[in-house]
Amino acid sequence: MLFYYLALPYDSTMHKIVDVGMEFDVLKENNRVAYENSRMLREHGIVSVDFMGSIGSGKTAIIIKLAEKLKIKGKKVVAIAGDVTGADDYTRMKNSGIETINCNTGKDCHLTAGGIHEKIHLMNLDDTDVLFIENVGNLICPADFPLGTDYRVVVISTTEGDDMVRKHPEIFIHSDFAVLNKVDIADAVDVDPEIIVKDYEQLTGGNKKIFKTSVKKDVGLDGVLKKLGLY
Repeated sequence: MLFYYLALPYDSTMHKIVDVGMEFDVLKENNRVAYENSRMLREHGIVSVDFMGSIGSGKTAIIIKLAEKLKIKGKKVVAIAGDVTGADDYTRMKNSGIETINCNTGKDCHLTAGGIHEKIHLMNLDDTDVLFIENVGNLICPADFPLGTDYRVVVISTTEGDDMVRKHPEIFIHSDFAVLNKVDIADAVDVDPEIIVKDYEQLTGGNKKIFKTSVKKDVGLDGVLKKLGLY
């Protein structure tokens, strides 16, 4: 296939307009597919959750622990493990007994609704009660790309410091609630969880909940399940 280029005088404003237009189209298409994902999952009565958060915040461990609790209640959980590359989180989830699908993004720092749409078609939707999606680990990129889930949850940990909400407000604004994990080692890392809670409540006007959890101590996770309507 041949491509022909028309040489035009450089115009910096033109470059800006093209960038804005392309970004708008990408986001618009993502939202369209997200709506389709939501429709399919809800038609099958599947509760779906997008877990966003930093690398090392404990997203994988939380998903595994929540799935264990739901299994006791007779719920079938499927997980989609999102990473730029590799299968480490996928392997951990699968080895824990969760039916898991790997989703590598290549160079993208976030999952997209289109990528999740492909993975949904690999699921037995009639035999699934809950879908947990682990997004790529960071607190910036995923905020603008909803996947069509019922809930968007941000997971942070005490090991990341007490300024995470102040540094990355957008992802907290674009989520339904937050989880502050590893509260059992807050003293060891010299972090006051209440500072994070106060920042979150101030940012969200007190209208959203932040759960303090510890996977190792099994603290706060039942509250997360109740918030998701699963407990």
